[in-house]
Parts: sequence; structure tokens; C-alpha cells
Amino acid sequence: MTARAAGFTPAAGRWAVVLAGAVSLAVAMGIGRFAFTPLLPMMLHDGVIDLPSASWLASANYLGYLAGALLCTFQPWIWARAPRLPPVNGPWMVRAGLIATGLLTLGMALPWPAAWPLLRFAAGVASALVFVYTSGWVLSQMARLQVPAMGGVMYTGPGAGIVVSGLFASVMVQWHWHASDAWLVFGVLAFVLSAMVWRTFRGGEVPRPAAAAGAGVAAAGERHGAVEVGFLCFAYGIAGFGYIVTATFLPVIARAALPGSPWLDMFWPIFGFGVFCGALIASRLRVSGDLRLLLGGSYFLQAAGIAVSVWSPSLAGFAIGSLMLGIPFTAITFFAMQEVRRLRPALAASFMGLATAMYGIGQIVGPPLVALLLRRSGSAGAGFTLSLQIAAGALLVGALLYLWMARAYPMRRGVPV
Repeated sequence: MTARAAGFTPAAGRWAVVLAGAVSLAVAMGIGRFAFTPLLPMMLHDGVIDLPSASWLASANYLGYLAGALLCTFQPWIWARAPRLPPVNGPWMVRAGLIATGLLTLGMALPWPAAWPLLRFAAGVASALVFVYTSGWVLSQMARLQVPAMGGVMYTGPGAGIVVSGLFASVMVQWHWHASDAWLVFGVLAFVLSAMVWRTFRGGEVPRPAAAAGAGVAAAGERHGAVEVGFLCFAYGIAGFGYIVTATFLPVIARAALPGSPWLDMFWPIFGFGVFCGALIASRLRVSGDLRLLLGGSYFLQAAGIAVSVWSPSLAGFAIGSLMLGIPFTAITFFAMQEVRRLRPALAASFMGLATAMYGIGQIVGPPLVALLLRRSGSAGAGFTLSLQIAAGALLVGALLYLWMARAYPMRRGVPV
């Protein structure tokens, strides 16, 4: 299949593809997953939810994200045993996930609290499908155009989505809107953004590499990378647990520490700005060494960002901590997905799904842990502080694991990235 047949031309299409990927991830992640964070204080204020139930509602979304990731992981196995099923078309899966995200976001405006866990679960499934298929398609297209680092620009999308959703939520708080109105606004925004990239996601599947030499190298990577990819997926799962407490409860934590501050609603957009900047930095890096060292450094930076907000629960502490947590956020994903492609080039999409599933497991553990600690601590401040300390410690463990992997499994020449 030619580049034109895949839906773009090499000369002008690379930016169209990578920006479409960014918008797709902005909808799936910035709205489908993370709109809940800035809207949580509004829901608490409206009295439609409390903190323990908010923790379980967040976990429902993360459980759906895990289910979607597992679906992507086992999709090749399912299709291999059901040859009559039509082949999966990545761009069409992205389209379906974007439509589902908009509908499910609108559904959260309905006054049916009993249905909210199901809606958040389904939104998590849609987010995972969009993330995996967008990432796989865009990274493959960039590799074919011999600009693989450019794929990192796609991961500015979640940061941009977080900034936009955070700023919108801040304005709606100032205008004393109800959370149901905010969910409607975000649902409409999801459809508007999806319409902007609809035509780009119309291409077919990316063909598998056909060169005999490349196939031989890929086979070598498949034989030697089984244990490594297992450690990689486990370490990537730690990142899911490490960031999720802050990413879910940051506005609530800030309100508990700085009651009455006019800047309470700005910490979440600051986190999103860090995500955006980190993705741009990652896309500009010309890495010739071991990405696991960058992953370890990214985990350490996130741990330090959490520590800053714990040791200095002030305006400056939350601002600096939010930025430090955000900068490595999607850079970690970009580096980890490149490592998956290096270790499992022939089954990259499947193992991207496995890594994403491990990430989802890490996310699921976080909110219930917060709910448990809130009940046992007797105060919201003490419960959140202990939760953040545990998250920072987990990230340090993940950083050390990557450093150990770099030493125990040195990179081999000739294995593609």
C-alpha cells in the first residue's frame, strides 16, 4: 500500500497524521479519561457524589481502560482463531472510539448516578482503544516516512486536552455552573474535535515490513526479548499507579491544603501544560542510547514532583509539583512504546496493548487505596499525604527497575527501534 493509499501524502501528510493523532488522544485522554478530575470538585459541590464514591467511580474508568487494553492485546489471538471475522482496521477503530467518547461524556450529564460507573467504565474502554490504535497507526506511519521521533508530537494531545478541560472547568466554576452542564460542554467539544480529524483516519492498515533483512532482525528481537518485554510492561504498570493519585485528586488535594485560594483550579492546567511540553521535548530528542535510562529519569522526576507537593503544600509547591509530574507523563508513554516496538516489532500493537493493560492495573489500584486511607486516617489531609508518599515511593522503585534492566539486558546492535 502506498502512502497516498493510506490516506496521506509524504510531503504534506506527515503533519496531518501526527496532528490528527494528537487531537485523537486529546479527545480520548484529555476528555474521555481526565475530564473527571477538574469536574470532581463541581460534582462534590453539587452533592451528587462524595470522596469515597468518587474513588470507585474513577476506578470504574480505569477498569474499563484495562479491559480495552486487554482487548487490544488479545485481538490478534482472537482473530487468528476466527478467520471469518473481518480484519481490524486501525483508523476505523479510532473513529468508533472517538464517537463513543463523545456519547459517553454526554451521558454523564444525565441525572442517573447508578449509571455513572457503567458510563465511566465504557469511556475507559473507548479511551484504551483510541490510544492503542492511534499510537500504533501514527508511529508506524512516521517510521515508514523515516521520521520516527516525530511521532512524539502526537503525545502532546493529552496535555493539550488536559489544559483545555482544566481551563473550561475553571471558567465554569467561576460562573457557578453545575457539573451536569460541564459534562454537556465536554461532550460537545469531543464531537467538534473528532470532526476535525475524521477524514485523516480513513486509511487502511499499515503494511508489515517486507524486507528480508528486516524480517530476520525482527525475528531475532522476538526470540531474545520475551523476558525483557515482561519487565518493561511491569515497570510501565508502576507508572500508572505512581501518577494516578495526583491525576485523579489534584484539585481536591489543593482545596484541602489551600482553602479559599483563587488559584485552586490552575494546578490541573499546569499539569497539562507540563504534559504538552514534555511530549514536545521527547519528540525533539535525538536518542542514540538506551531509552530505559530516559524512562528511569522520567520516573524519578515524577517522584520528585510528588515529593515537592507533599513537603511544601503551598501555591509554589503545588505549581512546581504539577509541572514536574506532567513533563514526563506522555514522554514515558512515548519511550515505552518505542521500547515495545524494539523488543516485539512483529507484534507491536498487541504488546502495546499488554503494556497499556499493565498501566491500567496500576491505575485501578490507586483510587481504592486512597479511599481506604481516607477512611483509616480520620482526615482528608493525612489520607492524601500518605497516598502521595506511597505513589512517590512506587515511582522510585520503577526508576531503579529500569536502571537494573539496562544493566541486565544491554541493548543489542541491529535490533530496530
